[in-house]
Amino acid sequence: MRIRLDFAYDGTDFSGWARQPGLRTVEQVLAAGLATVLRTEPPTLTVGGRTDAGVHARGAVCHLDVPEEVWRSLPGRSDRDPGQALVTRLRGVLPEDVVVRGAAVVPDAFDARFGALRRRYTYRLCDRPHLLDPLRRRDTVVTRRPLDVIAMDAAARSLVGLHDFAAFCRRREGATTVRTLLSYGWAREEDGTVVGTVEADAFCHSMVRALVGAVVPVGEGRRPADWPAAVLAGRQRDPGVQVMPAHGLCLEEVVYPSGEDELARRAAGARAVRVLPDRGR
Repeated sequence: MRIRLDFAYDGTDFSGWARQPGLRTVEQVLAAGLATVLRTEPPTLTVGGRTDAGVHARGAVCHLDVPEEVWRSLPGRSDRDPGQALVTRLRGVLPEDVVVRGAAVVPDAFDARFGALRRRYTYRLCDRPHLLDPLRRRDTVVTRRPLDVIAMDAAARSLVGLHDFAAFCRRREGATTVRTLLSYGWAREEDGTVVGTVEADAFCHSMVRALVGAVVPVGEGRRPADWPAAVLAGRQRDPGVQVMPAHGLCLEEVVYPSGEDELARRAAGARAVRVLPDRGR
């Protein structure tokens, strides 16, 4: 049976999502917890958004396949739903920096990675260090200069759309850097924190933190508002674009189609190599 897990984690003490020998990762910790509860070997987990070391998540999603008899046996003698039983049992074995919020059976067509319609991240900045909430120091990046949020927002919005984001991605052999940036904007919260929200169909490696690094110089007055768009058009990494620190970034939400047919179509479409309209059909 295919199971969807919704979970969250504080990424401070993790070396990212992906399992790595000798390192503490979210995948390793979550798989080990599942193995304990399910009384199986650590399952293979497919995640909707792979995060780097130090990045947090409130709305992470993954899927795994579980034998039906194992799933049905989870409630034991209680009248709980197997998903509720799994969540409760995981709470007893997982460390405090990982929380599984929900577990449910999904269609076989569900693919946490390729089935996602969009992913939403936030990034937190503080340009008034004397106002920084010390309880948020692990998810907020302090900047050296005051930020013009209106200028940052205008620069961010100029990047929205279907583009080749090679200038903001770490290239991988055989992987496309074409993405659809659905929205990108900045606003100052009531407590003075500057928060960026970025949403896309998918992101390539380091893309979100590079997108933030492209607009911070605009906010600081060191670059004009049209500079990030010029970097995008160049399709090459610009040394002026800093990949911002990981701890300011948080995966907030992964959205999926509702119907089984839509799930299958989305997964098939996402696996196809994307190109720009003027470079292929």
